[in-house]
Amino acid sequence: MYTYATKHKMLLATGAVATLLLAGCGSEESAPEETKTAWDEIQEQGSMTVATSGTLLATSFRDADSDELTGFEVEVVRELGERLELDIDFTELGFDEMLTSVNTGQIDMAANDIEITEDRAEEFIFSTPIKHSYGTAVVRKDDLSGIASLEELEGKKAAGASTSIYMEIARDYGAEEVTYDNATNEVYLRDVSIGRTDVILNDYYLSTFGVAAFPELNITIHPDIKYAPSEVGLVMNKDNTELAENVNKALEEMLADGTITEISEEFFGGADVSVKPDIEEN
Repeated sequence: MYTYATKHKMLLATGAVATLLLAGCGSEESAPEETKTAWDEIQEQGSMTVATSGTLLATSFRDADSDELTGFEVEVVRELGERLELDIDFTELGFDEMLTSVNTGQIDMAANDIEITEDRAEEFIFSTPIKHSYGTAVVRKDDLSGIASLEELEGKKAAGASTSIYMEIARDYGAEEVTYDNATNEVYLRDVSIGRTDVILNDYYLSTFGVAAFPELNITIHPDIKYAPSEVGLVMNKDNTELAENVNKALEEMLADGTITEISEEFFGGADVSVKPDIEEN
């Protein structure tokens, strides 16, 4: 709602009255408006703009038959929209671009298996976690890419997004960084299979789904590498606290009534990613 603050003084002199009326009109047009929150604007529009990659099995991808955008987080966000009585407008962007767009207010939210970290939490608001997992490594099936542990990543070619948590880990262990511009899972995985790259460090559930989707490739999940337990949430602008409050209320209801568990089991082979895994790190 817009409000305007104007004051008019009544003067008897005709010339003064005319002058004041002109000044009063100018004052009313230029008076500062009460600032709307992002949540106010979203409710007025009846829709929310959400960035996702459309290339990340099994959280955001296009169905091979229908070409419809789907995946774990895509369907969580669609259900979120239903509960908030909002239409969801998906925008497909690369990882770095979607975070920048959230920061600048061009989009309302990002949903793309984005891990909650201390550094990111200083720049963004994360929702209640909707996914728990840990890191693993995709390597060649025939020789495990010559990697027995994270310590043996030095000199190996690691594929991924430059600003992802997993690429940071690869760099820390001395791997050579190989990045792509929002490439599909098949491109990443095929490059490991043919030796163009050696390893993909990534989330366990996403990696398992990706490997299973391309059985013809010479790739596997490394049997001995487990690290970095993680939490994933939806990402919003740091200033959009009212939006985050409404999103969290709906997500907590979805967690409590089993909706997120059902969506998880559909996309992760029966696994419930809404609960923390019990793992021993290597």
